[in-house]
Amino acid sequence: MNYQQTLDYLYTQLPMFTRIGASAFKKDLTNTIALCEVLDNPQHKFKSIHVGGTNGKGSTSHMLAAVLQTAGYKTGLYTSPHLKDFRERIRINGQMISEQEVVNFVANHQADFETIEPSFFEMTVAMAFDAFARHKVDIAIIEVGLGGRLDSTNIITPLLSIITNIGWDHMNLLGNTLTEIAGEKAGIIKPHVPVLIGEYQHGVAQVFLNKAEKENAALIFASQKWNIKADELNAAQLLPITATLSDNANPLTPLHLQLDLTGTYQLKNVKTVLSAVEELRSQGFVISDEHIAQALTEVQLLTGLAGRWQTLSTHPLTICDTGHNPDGIAEVLQNIAAVTYEHLHFVVGMVNDKDITKVLSMLPKDATYYFCKPDIPRGLEAEALQQQAAALNLHGQTYSSVKAALQAAQQHAGLNDLVFAGGSTFVVAEIV
Repeated sequence: MNYQQTLDYLYTQLPMFTRIGASAFKKDLTNTIALCEVLDNPQHKFKSIHVGGTNGKGSTSHMLAAVLQTAGYKTGLYTSPHLKDFRERIRINGQMISEQEVVNFVANHQADFETIEPSFFEMTVAMAFDAFARHKVDIAIIEVGLGGRLDSTNIITPLLSIITNIGWDHMNLLGNTLTEIAGEKAGIIKPHVPVLIGEYQHGVAQVFLNKAEKENAALIFASQKWNIKADELNAAQLLPITATLSDNANPLTPLHLQLDLTGTYQLKNVKTVLSAVEELRSQGFVISDEHIAQALTEVQLLTGLAGRWQTLSTHPLTICDTGHNPDGIAEVLQNIAAVTYEHLHFVVGMVNDKDITKVLSMLPKDATYYFCKPDIPRGLEAEALQQQAAALNLHGQTYSSVKAALQAAQQHAGLNDLVFAGGSTFVVAEIV
């Protein structure tokens, strides 16, 4: 098979969560373990950092990878889902693995796939681990796909486990309370492996404290360790911030940083990244403040990250963001509020297997909406989205595609208006 035929095989032969939803999710690590055994357990051949959480795990993973790359470490990065190219999921020093590597992996192990019957995600995780081992990376950042305890990535023993935060998402799979969701995310905490929690949240902090105590794992809350403030808020290319340690007994010269990821929610993620760097330094990694400062100005360039409060054009100002659950949308709305504009044109699409009422109820009533369906089987029909939105006094027209909706919004927008596109990762995937 050539590359395109290989992708077609992967997408059609194996269930893919991002396309069909919960029926592709396997609550079991058996297949991943079996597949990695066939590969001679590549996950044991490189150092790793495991990153989970509801929101921010992608940005945190990419920022941390950028810092490590800048410090001179050969860095693997596994993330999901991809936006444009399947190979975005598996990068080494920011470069996607080659098409030939994907072809070879599938060709060499197709018989194993047919015996083990792994899911799309299980196969992809194994492919990433195999690539990182073959390329002899110094360290790999491994982002959890869904949950933690039963996620396919959870067969690694990392140097550090990171959980960014807990919010409402995938309740049909992870639990109907934040405590239940936190319990699933806490499943990546390993015996004697330090764990870093991005945000201290009163309702769920004890879940992590209990799990860490049980595993004899040192635990830190990054939000309690750092004070970070934005020096200014704007839609410019760089967001200037100042970071200081919260512990007055351990004074630190303020770090003046500039972020090329300009969403204000990145202020939380930077606390997590800085705490992770401190832990890695204690484990012998040589990472200077200059490495951090340089890396954070060019995360997108170094790692290929896209879709996080990303400016698509300036006439009219058009911004997209992958935030899609209540906490993610709350951050998006905070960023929109920081922009000066006359009228908001909101291009929105969602998936059909989530309760979207809470998200829709948060959206501004005075915007003009452009309803569309992401081009995946899970996409919610634009007309159905329009009807649910109308019940909450959100009004606009439906469009045949994401691109058609964006084009209409830009055509209708005045010179001083703002066009925003989001509601789903898959909306952003079609326009970045």
